[in-house]
Amino acid sequence: MAASLPAATCWVNGRLVGPDEASITAFDHAVVVGDAVFETMKVVNGTPFTLTRHLRRLNRSASGLGLSEVGEARLRSAIDEVLTADPDAGLLRITWSSGPGPLSSARGGHEGTLIVAASPAVAWPTAEKVHVVDWRRNEHGALSGLKTTSYAENTVALAAAKRAGCTEAIFLNVAGNFCEGTGTNLFLVIDGVPTTPPLSSGCLAGITRELVLERLIDEVEVRELAPEELLASDEAFLTSSTRDVSPISAFSGALERSFATAPGPVTARVKEAFAGIQDSSLDP
Repeated sequence: MAASLPAATCWVNGRLVGPDEASITAFDHAVVVGDAVFETMKVVNGTPFTLTRHLRRLNRSASGLGLSEVGEARLRSAIDEVLTADPDAGLLRITWSSGPGPLSSARGGHEGTLIVAASPAVAWPTAEKVHVVDWRRNEHGALSGLKTTSYAENTVALAAAKRAGCTEAIFLNVAGNFCEGTGTNLFLVIDGVPTTPPLSSGCLAGITRELVLERLIDEVEVRELAPEELLASDEAFLTSSTRDVSPISAFSGALERSFATAPGPVTARVKEAFAGIQDSSLDP
């Protein structure tokens, strides 16, 4: 039996619609070829967290895909309309596609499609088990570092992780180094230092990763992470806009490692520091 759609409030090209209401054409290129970009952020007390940073990255991804920018005033107005209709929302997603086009990779030259949707927050475990998949992330690809809806690779990887009893899949890149998760950035704590792959590894410039680096700039190292360094690590954690800072208890799959305590002391300190950022400002 198919799972029911989540309770959601949706806005499509200027009007509120139901989550199961037909609201875009079957020829929209978000559907036909995944020709779209998106952002997902959590909502805290009716306010999207780090909205300005997310909108900046949305337009950066749009530019990388060759799409026009979305006007900020239009986006903020749509977001306000959605959150007014759904004041208890915990999650907000923006999708911007190239609009209707032919049933091929060629674009149609029509106006883009803008979707804003809100839903309840996602509940994550206090510590996560992750699965290192065999497929490699191509750090040299045209979509490297862009947040696009071409997510089939992530879907396949996450399904493999869930079959292994894990909540996230981890990719190495073509060079054989750690890259990222399907929706997360990875940190290994090595000799007490939180260490994360550089953007040149092919990972997404995560908003939570960005804030951790900015606020703990003298305590975090950014460099290539070889697979064998997992065995030398003392702790590990994920960062993402829906998870914040999420401790890892074990790795499985192509690489295996478990940690006796999760979160460890360094992860707990990073987690606390990030919570302080959120407490001080919802749009830092």
